[in-house]
Amino acid sequence: MAEQHDRSRRPSWFPIGFGLALGALLAALLVRSVLRISGLLTLVALALFLAISLEPVVTWLTRRGVRRFWAVTALVLVLLAAMAGFVALVIPPLSAEVSALSTAIPDWLQQLHDHQSALGRLEDHYHLIDRAKQALSGGNATTVLNGVLGAGRLVLNALTAVVVVTTLTLYFLAGLPAIKSYGYRFVPASRRERVVDLVEEVVVRTGRFMLANLATSGIAGLATFGWLEGWGVPYPALLGVFVALMDLVPVVGSTIGGVVVSLVALVVSFPVALATAAFYIVFRLAEDYLIMPRAMKYAVAVHPVVTVLAVLAGGALLGLVGALVAVPVAVAVGLVLDEVVFPRLERR
Repeated sequence: MAEQHDRSRRPSWFPIGFGLALGALLAALLVRSVLRISGLLTLVALALFLAISLEPVVTWLTRRGVRRFWAVTALVLVLLAAMAGFVALVIPPLSAEVSALSTAIPDWLQQLHDHQSALGRLEDHYHLIDRAKQALSGGNATTVLNGVLGAGRLVLNALTAVVVVTTLTLYFLAGLPAIKSYGYRFVPASRRERVVDLVEEVVVRTGRFMLANLATSGIAGLATFGWLEGWGVPYPALLGVFVALMDLVPVVGSTIGGVVVSLVALVVSFPVALATAAFYIVFRLAEDYLIMPRAMKYAVAVHPVVTVLAVLAGGALLGLVGALVAVPVAVAVGLVLDEVVFPRLERR
């Protein structure tokens, strides 16, 4: 009787094994689903980050008696005007280059058949026309067509991502107080006040950091425009906007922008390109030691090593988006460490 009682108390391994297998299967399905929508989650996170970055502007307007709806509307109008200005800068040079290319193609074809011209001599030596026909024949034509379709799909995906991020940013910006209030309800009441203060401080410091970053990027764009306009480099306004956008990416953005602009300056002359490269070296030093410290005076200071590591890690994980949001995330983590983790460790 006792032996039967002991057997009845032994655990049944089948329910345990079935539960473990079911849990592992559900975990695998969850991970797979998250990976499949990782691109969408990245866009949502970017939109939320942009909304937090723009929140100080909306708060500044609301403190001056402007209703939040009208403050967000005014900010949207400013952003739309900036986008329209960017398009107005891009379209004229792009259409001019396309027109010049379409005009030059018949001349190039004529020169290919002229044995006395430079293109004609290249054609006689390398048989460029036959090689082009061979590349476009058979299966190669399908490869070229797939490449063109792939490029078109990439452009369409980029435009879709811009629309999604813009729309979500507006929704998050309009409802950010309600979103934060709803999130605070998941925190126990005993710790809610502390968490609210910490989150609000993170939002304020992150917004200040991004506004300071925008200010330094604007200075970089204006300096680029003035330099290129003075030296007669083509498209100074467009290149100024490009440098300003690249300067938003910490550590490497301004360097990449300077290299690109220096290469464009080669169309004027080699000395102008060298002078442009020297200008960006001097400007980078001024930005790091003069402009950036003053712009970041009201934001959380981040050690340069932490900045570099954050940008590298963010770029490796999420590409350009990760590099852009890496430093604000490092700012938020540093604030949490200073306000919560380190004081708790000191009390032990």
